[in-house]
Amino acid sequence: MAKFNIPTCLTVLTFMISHLKMINAGSSYSFSFQSFDKNPNFQSNIALYGDAKVVGNGSSLQLTRSVSSSAGRVMYKQPIKLVEGISGNMVSFSTNFSFLMSPDDGDGLAFVLVPGGFYARMFNNSPFGLNLGSEKSSPKFVAVEFDTKRDAEYGDLNDNHVGIDVGAFVSVKVRNVSSNDMVLNSGKRLHSWIDYEAGSKRLEVRLSQSGDMKPIDPLLSYPLDLSNMWNDESVLIGLSSSNGNSSQTCFLYSWSFKLRHVPQWMHSEPLDPQAFAKRAKPVQVQKKSDCILKMLAAMIFGSACGALGAFMVLYLWTIFGNRRPIVPEECSVHPGDFEYKKVKVVVDKAVQDGKH
Repeated sequence: MAKFNIPTCLTVLTFMISHLKMINAGSSYSFSFQSFDKNPNFQSNIALYGDAKVVGNGSSLQLTRSVSSSAGRVMYKQPIKLVEGISGNMVSFSTNFSFLMSPDDGDGLAFVLVPGGFYARMFNNSPFGLNLGSEKSSPKFVAVEFDTKRDAEYGDLNDNHVGIDVGAFVSVKVRNVSSNDMVLNSGKRLHSWIDYEAGSKRLEVRLSQSGDMKPIDPLLSYPLDLSNMWNDESVLIGLSSSNGNSSQTCFLYSWSFKLRHVPQWMHSEPLDPQAFAKRAKPVQVQKKSDCILKMLAAMIFGSACGALGAFMVLYLWTIFGNRRPIVPEECSVHPGDFEYKKVKVVVDKAVQDGKH
């Protein structure tokens, strides 16, 4: 019968309970809305501010109206912890959403992470309507902007770009969407995926036409250590939009968010492709003479292997191919043994008559 060690069992039980709590905590910070208003969890989990409202019988959210200086945002009500309490490990997260912007030069749309004390009801003339105070007193925030207006004040690349903003509206990484044959304010639905990997400390942004598969290669990728920004402080997540002096409208058709708690013992940290590229040694061009010598050595080695193989085949054939079958000992033929008394001599009668 197997013996159970009580301390070991308690350790395993404690680990399982903590793991289940971790999974439960991750699920409580996850949501998925493919439609709005009809979902029973929408009103309890999502808050609308400014001009944001549910339209189309719950099929979409309209963030801005077709008038100038319109702004609206949608926020997840529950503050999120990106740092695990006991272990202090960062958690990964993924979000994706489907949106549409009308053909005009408004500020566009931004996915934002702001401190838990952010006053979501306040709007101003800042990009995307975000009231983040002056540059010196601005709270630490992260935004992924889908910008349809070129603003020289913030060094915008053009009026059709995606950028990553960290603590300021001057993007630390930006990409021209036109290079991927897409227009942000074309009036067509687009779909974006934003992933943060805690292991590699990288933020990745992907974008495609609505209905297409998630692209393998990110549109933007930026190294970012969120643990240095907020430590163990809670953050709020949301989507915010404003149209400035234009009449641009912005609609949201779906929104999903998920925290991913992955135990460290399950896998190693993901590789940082750029760091790996930096460590890679430069390729050395070999001389032609070296190549010829290597080819010659390979040919000699191959010939030697072939000769050795042929010799082994012939040797084995000589041993096993010429062997004659031997009758087993138990099947050998023995001479017959007869008792003398059982032998009868038959003499021909004619022979007997001749003798007589």
